[in-house]
Amino acid sequence: MIPTCIECSEPLRGRADKKFCDDVCRTAYHNRLNKNSNRLVRIINRRLQQNRRILDMLWNAHPLRRVPAEVLRQNGYDFRYSTHIRNSEPGSQYIFCYDLGLKVTEDGQEFQLLKEAPAPPSGVK
Repeated sequence: MIPTCIECSEPLRGRADKKFCDDVCRTAYHNRLNKNSNRLVRIINRRLQQNRRILDMLWNAHPLRRVPAEVLRQNGYDFRYSTHIRNSEPGSQYIFCYDLGLKVTEDGQEFQLLKEAPAPPSGVK
């Protein structure tokens, strides 16, 4: 029995342990296998980037860096997606989307915007 390509079923020539006839079939096979997991990552990344754009736009539009929660919602900000959380004073947290963060104000009706300073390159002290 002649071995065949596991992607296109063409007969294989060459090494005995060969699974694909060429790089195109190998790539197509692995892309198909990873399609669902890559799709989920793309969806999440798109949402994070959209949240980041909204925060950046609001950062430039609100010089006092206080934004009503309703303005965030109206602009499409999705509170389910963030990159990390930083604790500030006890009982207080900033929710970040990359370098821009939000903190609920005392009245709970607004958010304080914060821009995180970039970390120094690794190896720099």
